[in-house]
Amino acid sequence: MMNKSSIAASPSVGADANELKATYTKIAWRLIPFLVFLFILAWLDRVNVGFAKLHMLQDLQFSEAVYGLGAGIFFIGYFLFEVPSNLLLEKIGARKTLARITILWGAASIGMAYVTTPTQFYIMRFLLGVFEAGFFPGVVLYLTYWFPAEYRARVNGLFMTSFALAGVVGGPLAGLILNGMQGVGHLANWQWLFIIEGIPSVIAGLFVLKYLPEKPVNAKWLTPQEQQAVTRALEIENSQTGNKHLSFKDAYRNYGIWLCAAVYFCIVSGNATIAFWSPSIIKDIGINNDLMIGVLSAIPFIAGTIAMVWNGAHSDKTGERRLHCAIATLVACVGLIATGMLLHNALFALIALTVASIGILAAFPVFWSIPAAFLAGTAAAGGIALINSIGNLAGFVAPYMIGSLKTSTGSLSSGLYFVAALEILASLLVILFIKKR
Repeated sequence: MMNKSSIAASPSVGADANELKATYTKIAWRLIPFLVFLFILAWLDRVNVGFAKLHMLQDLQFSEAVYGLGAGIFFIGYFLFEVPSNLLLEKIGARKTLARITILWGAASIGMAYVTTPTQFYIMRFLLGVFEAGFFPGVVLYLTYWFPAEYRARVNGLFMTSFALAGVVGGPLAGLILNGMQGVGHLANWQWLFIIEGIPSVIAGLFVLKYLPEKPVNAKWLTPQEQQAVTRALEIENSQTGNKHLSFKDAYRNYGIWLCAAVYFCIVSGNATIAFWSPSIIKDIGINNDLMIGVLSAIPFIAGTIAMVWNGAHSDKTGERRLHCAIATLVACVGLIATGMLLHNALFALIALTVASIGILAAFPVFWSIPAAFLAGTAAAGGIALINSIGNLAGFVAPYMIGSLKTSTGSLSSGLYFVAALEILASLLVILFIKKR
């Protein structure tokens, strides 16, 4: 892999290392905040059901198991349409694909306000997954059109702060809506939550078409020299693919795809746990005020945001991926076990949940730099989507298992231990089976 100096030294690039670095900074400041904003909207619409649950279950007479299945069935739709969506993105472009995704998931979120039966709940959650499918891997693929490999863990880390920032914003926002909209009009507060958080997504989808350039050559805010330098740097890197798999068919045959999918499945199980169950966990430790639940649920995500950015940047600086990913998932395992053991103590349970969030979120940006090491071209589009879709099935398994175990045992602890086991499995898979280089 070429470093910044060797890329910049190419006479066809026409920019030295500092100029090229400045160009990448310029691109990051232009693209990442907007992409983060879009993903925050997606994440809010995906997980606001966890806050709606605080009132929705009682109003509709749903059990914890019904909630767990409905929260998780999102990922079945996500799984089925992930790869087709990303392959379509490669053909028709990022602008049209991301605009379509954003508008449709916003509409589905609004529709969630009107469910009255478990079947309707399952159908709307499934459709939300279908409509959102392809957004996250689409952005991961889109960023490869702009940044070379040496920047990707850092850039992915910046984009993936949207997980954590959505938790920071989403908790207090959901608490405010639930507190402030109770008794307004003819709708319940949880119905207003779905509507108020769905409308901005529909509007944002329209802005995607105007704001987002396809590739560097389409970016009017780059000079011709900057466009050429970035494009040429990526062409040089992609021409030296070495053992990267360029064929989608070859990528499917490569065990690395399936190994990465297994690791990601384990990581996502933890992310789904804190996303869908943090409000319930905080309520179980004795907090009953909606706004306070929302504020406290932001604390683990604030810590996770810091850990995510730091771990991605440190991984890029050292060039090491395996230990950065494996140690993070090990920390997640310890935090989840401690949370399950300390549910009787509000302060220590919240600290343990924060530790779990630090480990879970810190693993994401480093993990996504691993598939890019052996995928390129069409294989990158399909391979990234395949890894993400299979891994995100954990978003179905984890909430469903936690809900079922809570229904049968009356406690969240056993479900948290189940997810902790998956996190330690991720550490083992990374250490034992992913090559150092």
